[in-house]
Amino acid sequence: MNRRQLMAVACTALAFCASSAVQAQSDRTVRVLVGFAPGGSADIAARLISERLSAELKQNVVVENKPGAGGRIAAEQLKNAAPDGNTLMLAPIVVPVLAPLVFSKLPYDANVDFAPVAHVANFQFGLSVNAGHPAKTVNDLVGWFKTHPAQANFGSPAPGSLPHFFGVMLARGAGLDLIHVPFNGGGPLMNALVGNQVSSAIDTLVDQIEMHRGGKTRILATSGATRSPLLPDVPNFAEAGLKGVEGSGWFAIYAPAKTPEANVRAINAAVNKALAAPEVRERFAKLGLEPTGGSPADLAAIMKRDTERWGPVVKASGFRAD
Repeated sequence: MNRRQLMAVACTALAFCASSAVQAQSDRTVRVLVGFAPGGSADIAARLISERLSAELKQNVVVENKPGAGGRIAAEQLKNAAPDGNTLMLAPIVVPVLAPLVFSKLPYDANVDFAPVAHVANFQFGLSVNAGHPAKTVNDLVGWFKTHPAQANFGSPAPGSLPHFFGVMLARGAGLDLIHVPFNGGGPLMNALVGNQVSSAIDTLVDQIEMHRGGKTRILATSGATRSPLLPDVPNFAEAGLKGVEGSGWFAIYAPAKTPEANVRAINAAVNKALAAPEVRERFAKLGLEPTGGSPADLAAIMKRDTERWGPVVKASGFRAD
């Protein structure tokens, strides 16, 4: 066999190997772990994104719910997964930022065991009162709390939740001594507010908006840097006179640490393309989610910023989860 024939055989072999490698990769299923039960906003967001990822990556993408322990079960599974780009996790801020602030021991280190892929969406909180409450604005409520110290309290959907700590931030910003009243979920919290068993409530907007629209409660302010698209007529806290009282929850996608950079870049590009789709944005809006996107470095910066934002608030609350 002459030199030209040898080169032709070698090129054919290389092309066959490359084709086989691409085919093997496309035959693999990408798992998106969600540490919460089906039907919640994290699950729905993951499924909307996964449908788009499947088309962009040309791979089968499935959502696997691993509920329990506030998302920590899914986080541990991500940590132990092979770093090959075929296992991802969609998680709220509580998993990579809040849990390390309230637990002395965790089965993962978000800064070591996870590779940031993409920031997916923000969601805001709101401060509500009963519709019959005399306070019509945040300033009204602050004044009412000061003249009714025995009733100066706020409810949240759970102890150690971000709404709990946002209430601590609000109290510090307004110079108030507010008692935290934890509930077992957003439903019981809003029922207690309607029944005047708690003076005010802080929770995600999506968990409060139906009561607000139904005239049973009144949302006085929202927590974002700008007004929420869900409630454009409601001011944020800065507009209401409490500058520095700001904070949003968010969802983001992670891969195991040491996932090849090429895989991370490909998934990031697919996520950003998914978030630009009009139907995804429309569905997100109904969930109270504000699509974001950006690079892996952007997500790492957000994690650092929010650790610095919430660390002093958690410390001031004195709360520990263990």
